[in-house]
Amino acid sequence: MEKENIPGRNGENEERKTADFEPRSLEVGAAVIVQNGRILIAQRREGDSYGGFWEFPGGKRKPGENMPECLRRELMEELGIEAEAGKLWKIVEYASPERILRLHFYFCRITGGEPAALGCQACRWVAPGELRNFRFPPADLEIIAELSGL
Repeated sequence: MEKENIPGRNGENEERKTADFEPRSLEVGAAVIVQNGRILIAQRREGDSYGGFWEFPGGKRKPGENMPECLRRELMEELGIEAEAGKLWKIVEYASPERILRLHFYFCRITGGEPAALGCQACRWVAPGELRNFRFPPADLEIIAELSGL
């Protein structure tokens, strides 16, 4: 049986057994919302995978949903906002021992409501250059590098 060290719920490495485990694919929608020169980020709840880390709001696509529908639903659940997904900006694939994540990044705009931390620990607007000051999951690091230059 093989063992690997992978980031755990608190961001520290955990040893997990990986024998007889087939990584599964997970499709995720992620919203890049830029307003007044600032980007909206959300903090994952403690106890969740990567708890306490920051991310671009969004979540897992449900069966039968397309990505814009997924983002509308997730943004309402997480932040209490109505939003419209623009054109797909980028897809990032990230493989971990547990799964293969396919993150679909869309530039979105808020069409109703003010962001509030409903399904997340916190949310905040940050300048692009400040993104590197926050702890993001590894799958987001390529996006952080690109957005930091805005």
